[in-house]
Amino acid sequence: MQREHAPSAQPEPGSGDDQGPIGALEDLILARLDEDKAQDVVLIDLKGKSPVADALVVASGRSQRHVGAMADHLLRALKEAGYGKCRIEGMPHADWVLIDTGDVIVHLFRPEVRSFYNIEKIWSVETGGHRAAV
Repeated sequence: MQREHAPSAQPEPGSGDDQGPIGALEDLILARLDEDKAQDVVLIDLKGKSPVADALVVASGRSQRHVGAMADHLLRALKEAGYGKCRIEGMPHADWVLIDTGDVIVHLFRPEVRSFYNIEKIWSVETGGHRAAV
């Protein structure tokens, strides 16, 4: 799993500092995607870049079924953790599923669809650059 961070004062996970609700939400999302064997997971910090959300998570699944299952599992985990109703688009087809939690937006793709839309490039994230492993 990969994290892409723009320079910020936010502490790294496991540093002992309180991450607040956004950090906890990001960690929940990343942990659930890791459990579901999501591929090429990237977290993009949008704080100060966009009023839409504080972070963007982009991940790939191996197939439509895998993408749909990851979306379903993530929605259940978010609900169980008390994050309430999330907006979701792209189901049941599951080529590209968008889950909007309010503070974090999650994009789940089949690899071909992800390559076509290239969301990381929109936010100027280097795909081979300075990602930090989680």
